[in-house]
Amino acid sequence: MGKTTGFMEIPRELPTRRPVADRVNDWFEIYQDFPETKLRDQGARCMDCGVPFCHTGCPVNNLIPDWNDLVYRGRWKEAVRQLHSTNNFPEFTGRICPAPCEASCVLGINQPAVTIKQIEKSIVERGFQEGWIQPEPPKFRTGKKVAVVGSGPAGLAAAQQLNRAGHWVTVYEKADRIGGLLRYGIPEFKMEKKVLDRRLKQMCAEGVKFVTKAHVGQGLPIEDFQQEFDAIVLAGGAEHSRDLQVPGRELKGIHFAMDFLPQQNRRCEGDSLQGETEILATGKHVVIIGGGDTGADCLGTCHRQKPASVHQFEIMPTPPNDRSPLTPWPLWPMQLRVEGAHEEGGIRGWSIATTSFTGDEHGNVKQLHGIRVGPPPTFEPQSGGEFTMDADLVLLAMGFLGPVRKGMIEKLGVKLDPRGNVATDENYMSSVSGVFAAGDMRRGQSLVVWAIAEGRKAAAGVDNYLKQSGMVAAIAHATSGRPTIIA
Repeated sequence: MGKTTGFMEIPRELPTRRPVADRVNDWFEIYQDFPETKLRDQGARCMDCGVPFCHTGCPVNNLIPDWNDLVYRGRWKEAVRQLHSTNNFPEFTGRICPAPCEASCVLGINQPAVTIKQIEKSIVERGFQEGWIQPEPPKFRTGKKVAVVGSGPAGLAAAQQLNRAGHWVTVYEKADRIGGLLRYGIPEFKMEKKVLDRRLKQMCAEGVKFVTKAHVGQGLPIEDFQQEFDAIVLAGGAEHSRDLQVPGRELKGIHFAMDFLPQQNRRCEGDSLQGETEILATGKHVVIIGGGDTGADCLGTCHRQKPASVHQFEIMPTPPNDRSPLTPWPLWPMQLRVEGAHEEGGIRGWSIATTSFTGDEHGNVKQLHGIRVGPPPTFEPQSGGEFTMDADLVLLAMGFLGPVRKGMIEKLGVKLDPRGNVATDENYMSSVSGVFAAGDMRRGQSLVVWAIAEGRKAAAGVDNYLKQSGMVAAIAHATSGRPTIIA
């Protein structure tokens, strides 16, 4: 705990967002700096709650009260070490995690929760600023080789853990840059990519090898991997986007969110899109279908591209402004959330279903036809709720249906669970010996913090497998004193 009476004396406070008029004209992160004095005050609000539910609210089981207390006392270097003991990449979660830890904070029962997420981000940034975060290459090498397929948060977490345990790790990424969802799914204004590059530089120095433009299962035969590597970790994400099968879906100008967002990230990287069909909101009437985080990312991106108008539709009813009685503490609350993108403009519509699209003589979408619907599970169309509106660009952000089955998964022959994800045992091993899975490919569409947790647990499973298999019977002496992976 921090200060004994801190939670009674100090109100919750967060850093301010940059003015809307400024931030919609650039791609920089939207939050302003938060003074150290205020951070220490916020750490002081962490109370002597007895049972810190934030530990289990957090998928990586962060030692939150410990580093809150250390920040309050100004012991930043120790806080950096505590933070990294459970989370490989707190600079990612400190920016883009929705903070389930705060939802389960004991103080949150009847007061605003401790500002855990902001403290987490501030600790890791202080660590980089002071030069405390340095490469940590292993002291011993086991001689065993592990391939990690996919360089998103799950793949990176697994790779760093396995490398630090002494295994030779190679990460394969089908895109032209490393990072997966972090690189091409998260907009620059939520996480500038220099934050990712900084961590990748550390991992390279530690001995992790990265290979880009490597599409395993298509350009690269998976059979070669099974022969070359002692274990394989599948961390390719849930890339099968949910589609909208209504009349007019084939019209030009209707795109998946994950075709739209990566293009803008590539523009921010300075890439040329010559030869591609550019997806731009500039001067267009835009409709985003889907009210979740991906939809909000599309919304913020559209604002910066200067559309004529932008609407965001969701089929579910409007959530309550405060925690719903259906999701009492410490559950993740069902309630209305206003992201920075919503603050910047646009119109949100709830209980709306799209029925069809119509276009012009050139096959371009021009109108969206929808209807207001009742609550789930039936979503009964409401009498007189039909409407038509202009739509030059439609972005589908309705979630994902799991990993792409064709290619690597199909050729490996791993079993899938009822939801179409890669099925694993308690050690994260699939039905094929030596092949493990982690992140969205194993659990379905989820949070970055869950991906990191999955990567750590899969790495522990791989490490245990390599220790116990006949392949490594001779490494006990060579790796005497090497660390055991803690998920």
